[in-house]
Amino acid sequence: MSNDDPRRDSPAAQRNAPPILAQLQQSLPAQGVMLELASGTGQHAALFSAGLPGWQWQPTDLQADALASINAHCAGLARVWPALRLDVLDRAWPAELPVAVDAMFCANLIHIAPWACTGALMQGAGRQLAAQGVLVTYGPYLEDDVPTAPGNRAFDADLRSRNSEWGLRRLADVAVQAHAAGLGLRTRVAMPANNLLLIWARSQPEEGTPARD
Repeated sequence: MSNDDPRRDSPAAQRNAPPILAQLQQSLPAQGVMLELASGTGQHAALFSAGLPGWQWQPTDLQADALASINAHCAGLARVWPALRLDVLDRAWPAELPVAVDAMFCANLIHIAPWACTGALMQGAGRQLAAQGVLVTYGPYLEDDVPTAPGNRAFDADLRSRNSEWGLRRLADVAVQAHAAGLGLRTRVAMPANNLLLIWARSQPEEGTPARD
């Protein structure tokens, strides 16, 4: 890429896209409107929209350089709308967003952001999701009943050394924030590299226990 090309590339985003897309194809209905939070480079928006042809995609991010990268990666894709600046901590999210979306997708935000962003994400999902809508989150978590992989322990330590407000979150704590926003954990899917794909919905599991695939 030339120096004036705004596109950024993340090897991790390229690597994790196929297994995430496979889960989205399996879990989502044939069509809908997707709101993506913290879209980053825009690689996920471009790749996932191609694999979900019935979906309209609204990417967002906080950083201006990310917005430029997203728009460059998704240039010419009719079903991907121009990226919007969105800070999950803002009380009012952009007025340009659809009133109700069928799904929200958020990868690798919860652990690379202050803890307050998790609650704000869940509250935003509670406001923006349609009645049957779902929030899909992806990334590493700490689980009380599952040994933490050495790689995740090292990643957690690295994150906290870079910013004391970052770090892997206990899934139980995230679930508390979701519950406060009227959401419950519907599905837990173990993913490559010790990550989890979690699907949160308004209807909570009857037994109060997350489903496991």
